[in-house]
Amino acid sequence: MPDLSVVIIDDHKLFRDGLEALLTQRGIKVAASLGEGLRGVELAQQERPDVLLVDVRMPDVDGIEILEMLQDQDFSSAIVMLTTSEDPADLAGAMMRGAKGYLMKDIAPDDLVAALHSVVAGETVVAPSLREAYEKLDMKKLPPLRCGELVSKLTPREREVLALLVEGQSNKLIASALDISAGTVKLHVNTILRKLGVHSRVEAAMIEVERGIRKGR
Repeated sequence: MPDLSVVIIDDHKLFRDGLEALLTQRGIKVAASLGEGLRGVELAQQERPDVLLVDVRMPDVDGIEILEMLQDQDFSSAIVMLTTSEDPADLAGAMMRGAKGYLMKDIAPDDLVAALHSVVAGETVVAPSLREAYEKLDMKKLPPLRCGELVSKLTPREREVLALLVEGQSNKLIASALDISAGTVKLHVNTILRKLGVHSRVEAAMIEVERGIRKGR
């Protein structure tokens, strides 16, 4: 019986498949392996694995945004970033938003397995090349997301959702209009609020209306 379970979110299928194979061979259950961030978040919430393995840089929703999404959703699984990025800004963004590990994709398979067990045991794991940078982090100064807090930085899908919010539509109606699940709409709305730095759908809608007024002047 597997001694721990993981969910993988990474947009490179070849890497996902190889990672799933090596983890399975070493007695780790891969509960899900996906390349699409929002769907990965939904499945991770359903599966509640011991560890969520996430790439940092992905096209639809990046790993830092995934951490933001899960911060306020009572998500107890340990989140570990598995990436090629040695950018200290990515390290800071991840660790200050609750990641329990930050590892490089060139890590040896047995070292990765050991790191996952360490994280489950309550330890924090960081790639050797970034340990010095990690030790220098000021955990009180949360760096901003790279996506910023402007409407212009929203993804095309997020802008579609925001436009429907302006019309006062519910999550259910937005889901029907865009042919996506209500759960996905909720994740989009949470991301929009976070990027705009507001706390309600009404505030987000007001920002978009004001932007439209100014643009039309």
